[in-house]
Amino acid sequence: MEWRISEGLVEYPEALAVMEARVDAIRTGSAPELVWLLEHPPLYTGGTSAKAGDLLEPGRFPVYQTGRGGQYTYHGPGQRVAYAMLDLKERDPDVRRFVRNLEEWIIRTLARFNVTGERRAGRVGIWVAHDGREDKIAAIGVRVRRWVTFHGIAINVDPDLSHFGGIVPCGIHDRKLGVTSLADLGYILSMAEFDMALRGAFEEAFEGDLRNAAQ
Repeated sequence: MEWRISEGLVEYPEALAVMEARVDAIRTGSAPELVWLLEHPPLYTGGTSAKAGDLLEPGRFPVYQTGRGGQYTYHGPGQRVAYAMLDLKERDPDVRRFVRNLEEWIIRTLARFNVTGERRAGRVGIWVAHDGREDKIAAIGVRVRRWVTFHGIAINVDPDLSHFGGIVPCGIHDRKLGVTSLADLGYILSMAEFDMALRGAFEEAFEGDLRNAAQ
């Protein structure tokens, strides 16, 4: 498996092109799996379930429609995006388990900073209790092509949370539910520190997932 960390901001169309090419290469056996850590410039993306009415300010930032699952979400500086291109044929060919492993990856990463991230039935992503409410700290959106995954997760380290105001994040209209970040919770981290935690937690979350490891 290859790990890649991009410096600076990666434009969304560039990221899509890289993922598409890598998925094809993984499928044909000409490239290894890839976990790609990056940041995007401010933008909104719409998944396959996105509703037009949930895009509140369509002229605020560029908007990209994408084939991943889910609804509208925001990407921008200070948010760590992790795109996971994994071959489920060589792992457990179970998409639900893959999504649960992604959730576990986020939860274990946050736990390294004493932040309790939790799943919620009926709500995608990872949530934290914050000031008497529940706020979303990480989003998940995936696509699988011939058992090779792409897209992935986005964790709010220190983005501008006001940028989420241009959309209804993930289609959740409940005003008791918001969006938060590690910085908003009082944890000021460098992206390098966070990346170290991500890498360590990945090994734990996906432990035993490789079919070959059990043989």
